[in-house]
Order: sequence, then structure tokens, then C-alpha cells
Amino acid sequence: MGELETEKHVQYILAIEKKDDFESLVMDHLRMSGAYWGLTTLDLLEKLENVDKEAVVSWVMKCQDDCGGFAGNVGHDPHILYTISAVQILALFDKLDVLDIDKVSNYIAGLQNEDGSFSGDMWGEIDTRFSYIAICCLSLLHCLDKINVEKAVNYIVSCKNLDGGFGCTPGAESHAGQIFCCVGALAITGSLHHIDKDLLGWWLCERQVKSGGLNGRPEKLPDVCYSWWVLSSLIMIDRVHWISKDKLARFILDCQDKENGGISDRPDDAVDVFHTYFGVAGLSLLEYPGIKAIDPAYALPVDVVNRIFFGRKGLP
Repeated sequence: MGELETEKHVQYILAIEKKDDFESLVMDHLRMSGAYWGLTTLDLLEKLENVDKEAVVSWVMKCQDDCGGFAGNVGHDPHILYTISAVQILALFDKLDVLDIDKVSNYIAGLQNEDGSFSGDMWGEIDTRFSYIAICCLSLLHCLDKINVEKAVNYIVSCKNLDGGFGCTPGAESHAGQIFCCVGALAITGSLHHIDKDLLGWWLCERQVKSGGLNGRPEKLPDVCYSWWVLSSLIMIDRVHWISKDKLARFILDCQDKENGGISDRPDDAVDVFHTYFGVAGLSLLEYPGIKAIDPAYALPVDVVNRIFFGRKGLP
């Protein structure tokens, strides 16, 4: 098995912020998510000190709208997707205290619909991704009591399919990304008993292909990002021993750009910060040496989650 090119990945992430090219331009609207992917990767690799914390926190707060939600960048519209990224970034830096917690939590709670689902923003798109984000974000802010958790859970359960998986809405196709969102939300709310763990575990372990990589749906190509979506779900339902961890780790390491840093979706493809994060996060779940442990439900380093829920120093 190859080695993780840690230093090159760190330099790749640090260099992204300085780029001024077409790729940066077309990603301008989701810069908040990009910042979360890059900064969490640095923290997992224990290199977060290379970043100007105050500058990042200042920029994050400039992205907050008067409604309480956060946008993907300064001057853009707020959305629940970028609100969770903003909260996660502030959590990484132990700066949640700069937030008006009521303002942010009221924005999220206001997106819950009568059936328990959540809209992504004022325009009303509904998706189980948004259910997970709302539950995860409010949990991190200690404000889960601001929503109807029972209705939220019942809506997620209504999206469960006969194959054991979950879709974006009731009756929608099972997809590994949506499964992570639903399993993560059910884990955070203590509702994993709604899942048929053997049935879902079988569907998830079937995502591993001959190369060792994981795909998101049957008959699709493997992709490094599913090293997170599938693996975290398997861990939360205690079925991770149903796949080959060594083969998966080898697949992720084969997707590295060993000269310039970064990780791609598949070997020899172009790298990006999204797949770099999910590759490193996947290796963290696989307990690869030299990488901090990541929480499979909150998608944050375990020490950050411990600090939020168990006090300043967290657990050993």
C-alpha cells in the first residue's frame, strides 16, 4: 500500500485560496463549502495552524445574511447548505461564540415544513440532505428543541425504500449520499432503530467494486467521495466489517496526485478540494496512521465534537 502524501496535500489546499482562475470563478458561489472541505482536511492532518484563523472567521461572518442564514460567499443568497458549513468552520476554530445562536437556529427552524421535512432556503426545495443539515447544525448549537424532532424523524423514515436505503424524498431512488444524510440524522436523534441494519448494510457493502473503491448506486463507477458517504453509514450501523478496508484504503491512496498534491475521484483524474477532503476523511474512518479521528455523524474531527458536547478539553 502506498503512503499518504500529507505535506503535498497540505500545500495543495493552502494554494487553492491564492488561485485566480476559471475554476475558482465558477466555484465562487460555494466557497463556504470549499472552505469547510479544505479546512477540515487540514485539521485532520493536524495542520490547521497554517491558516489565519481570524481572517477566516471574519470572512465567514461577512457571509451571514440578516435572516440568520449564511451564503456561499459574500453577496450571495443564504442557504442551509452554507449555513452548516459556516457553523462547522467556526467549530473547527472553537469560535462558535461569535455567533448569535438564536438568530442562526431560528433561521434553520423556520425552514421546517408541516410534514417534518426541511426546505433548503426561502424558495422551498425539499431534500433529506436538508433534514440532516438542520438536525446536525441545531445539535452542534444545542438547539434541537427548536424543531419538531419527531416529525423530522418520521419524514426521514418515510423516505426509506424496500432495499433498505433512503432517497431524497419519499419514493426516490436509494443513493449513498442520501443514505448518509438519513442515517446521520437518525444517529444524532437517537433513532437508528428505524433502520433495518442488515438490509441497509448489504446494500452499502455491495457498493464496493473490484478496484476496492465504492460507488453511490448500482452499476456506477467508484468514486473517492463515497469513501465517506458509504463508510460513515456502515460505521453508524455497525456493519463496516462487511467490506474490505485494505482495498478501499489502497483505492483512495491510488487517487492521489503524488507530485502536486490533492486527491481525485478516480486514479489519474484531475484533483479537487472536494475529493481531497472526502479521501482524507475516508482514510480517517479507516484509522489510517497520522490522521485525526473524524466523527461519522457530524463530519468533524472527534476532538472538535467532544469539545462542543463534553467541555473545553473534550475526551482523551
